[in-house]
Amino acid sequence: MMAKWRKIWSLSLKEFIHLRSDWWLPVFMLFGGALELLLVGWATSRPITNLPLMILDHDRSAASRSFVVSLENTATFNLEEPVYDVAVIEDALRLGEINAAVIIPPDFSSELSSPAGRPIVAVLLNGAESIPATAALRAIEGVTREMGEQILVQRLGLQAEEFEGFIPSLRVWFNESLVEALYTIPAELGLMLEFTVLLFAALSFTRERELGTLENLLVMPFSTLDLVIGKSIPVIMVGFLDFILMLGITHWAFGVPMRGSLALLLVLALVYILVELSKGLMISVMAKTQHQAFLLVMMVGLSDFMFTGYAAPVESMPRVIQWVANFIPAHHFLEIVRGILLKGAGMEVLWPHVLALTILGLFIGGFSMRFVRRSLS
Repeated sequence: MMAKWRKIWSLSLKEFIHLRSDWWLPVFMLFGGALELLLVGWATSRPITNLPLMILDHDRSAASRSFVVSLENTATFNLEEPVYDVAVIEDALRLGEINAAVIIPPDFSSELSSPAGRPIVAVLLNGAESIPATAALRAIEGVTREMGEQILVQRLGLQAEEFEGFIPSLRVWFNESLVEALYTIPAELGLMLEFTVLLFAALSFTRERELGTLENLLVMPFSTLDLVIGKSIPVIMVGFLDFILMLGITHWAFGVPMRGSLALLLVLALVYILVELSKGLMISVMAKTQHQAFLLVMMVGLSDFMFTGYAAPVESMPRVIQWVANFIPAHHFLEIVRGILLKGAGMEVLWPHVLALTILGLFIGGFSMRFVRRSLS
């Protein structure tokens, strides 16, 4: 047994020596995902503000100026210079220079003060950029809704507190401020970890094939299992260090809480790394070149991306897609990460996802090992 482990260690030592001479690969694997997490997390976690907004005020009254100030106070918009022609707005929308425009009619103040008046403003949105357009629409609707309630209270001759109707008693669990980063950052962490492990593992045998050293390894007194374990140890170590680094960034840079067991999360992250490692080794023996391996990793990673809930919640997808998501390891791992970080959940809650991840790992690992043995024999 000791002799077997010495052979495996010699293979791993060979990998570390190769990585020392090819130092950019482990550096890229270790810090590339962390840097991507920082950039994407910073871009997606910040609220949408400073959207360019044009105002065409035909009324030019105190009421219209008050309405414009209310829009500006939402902090969603950055008001452009006043315009006096609809054609300017149309050109700006066509060129993508603004996200929204508001046209105030000349009778705005009179309709506002009239007991039977119906003040109306025209809102133009740049629908080609749907996310900023949605944020702009919500801000404008919030301002107009508040103004509409004030008008109604005045016309009814009531006090503001007398007008209050049905109001739900709201309590938000796990994300009190509804910060989007608490949802997107854990998903980004899981995706970056998957790409890191997949890519590092996928390059292991393809690199040997391109260098012409794979045949030398196959004629040496190493079994296929020895080769797989020896090449897997560096991948596991770099992947695990990358996860710890990204977990620290997730917590300290973006304020994602750690409400559950850190030890449990680290153990399950190791299980997930082993699952992705099996997929990467299978890609490694399938691909003839490192370029092919990279393309296969991108295809597999982007396919898994659709089932992580990052782009859209899995629960909102068609039933067939939800069923397919049960066979994607990344889906279960992200449920585990969010459950431990945000909810403080333990095994009593997470066991279905842990069981599914374990079963998928055993199946993928067994199939990968059989495929690797057949390909290298």
